[in-house]
Amino acid sequence: MEEKNIKNSTKAFEKALIQSKPTHYFLHLYISGTTLKSIRAIEIIKGICEDYLPERYTLEVIDIYQQPELVKQAQIFATPTLIKTLPLPLQRIIGDMSQTEKIMVGLDIVPKND
Repeated sequence: MEEKNIKNSTKAFEKALIQSKPTHYFLHLYISGTTLKSIRAIEIIKGICEDYLPERYTLEVIDIYQQPELVKQAQIFATPTLIKTLPLPLQRIIGDMSQTEKIMVGLDIVPKND
């Protein structure tokens, strides 16, 4: 019986340890040039990250005109496109990034309302 309590305590401790460690987000924002749409997408994503993931994110902005070889590799069909590679699962958000609530749900910052 005592061994079972130790196993339960260990599992509870491990779960609490995982939950207490802040998750680091790795994001890739694909844009096309310095258009108003691209600049706005960068501002919105940076704002969300600074407000909800301070010091817990890496954002790489990729201009498809500057790095066209990455378009095929990342399967980019439209810009702006935001890809969250970590934490899993991988998420892809396509569009003007103006719907911040959908972005936050897509990034798992806020839970999805069913």
